[in-house]
Amino acid sequence: MRSPTARTLRRTRLQEWLPARLRRLLRILAESPVIRFLIVGGLSFALDLGILAILHEGVGVDLWIATPIAFIASLVFNFLLQRMFTFRATNHRAVSAAKYLLLVLVNIVVSDLIVISFDSKGWSYVAGKVTATVLTTVWNYLLYRHWIFKSSESAAKVSS
Repeated sequence: MRSPTARTLRRTRLQEWLPARLRRLLRILAESPVIRFLIVGGLSFALDLGILAILHEGVGVDLWIATPIAFIASLVFNFLLQRMFTFRATNHRAVSAAKYLLLVLVNIVVSDLIVISFDSKGWSYVAGKVTATVLTTVWNYLLYRHWIFKSSESAAKVSS
């Protein structure tokens, strides 16, 4: 049987250890744009799917109307959070928005071509969608960081 002192000591160590781990996790999150990018992307996907389900299943909105509404809502959410939280951009919002919309259009075309290509070869369109998502996620991160949400200070340093 352990003495109350040993239990108290063990509880104190746990109380010290847990906040330290939590602080470390929060510091990693705060310092890593890649992790923030993936979190925001996941939240955007969940929002897209959630709004789609609510509109279509819950309210009875036709799929062809509910899908673009959910997609556009998730795009706006994604743009704002990537800009403010992930990349903490200081460049002009309208310029970022125009670049973001151009990238969205390119992503739609590329994704469509990949999915159709997979399907035309007799492969699973789902595998095509996964492939397209992985590819667009990689170049989205790079383009968000170095082109769309590039801070004015960063741009000034590069041009000097």
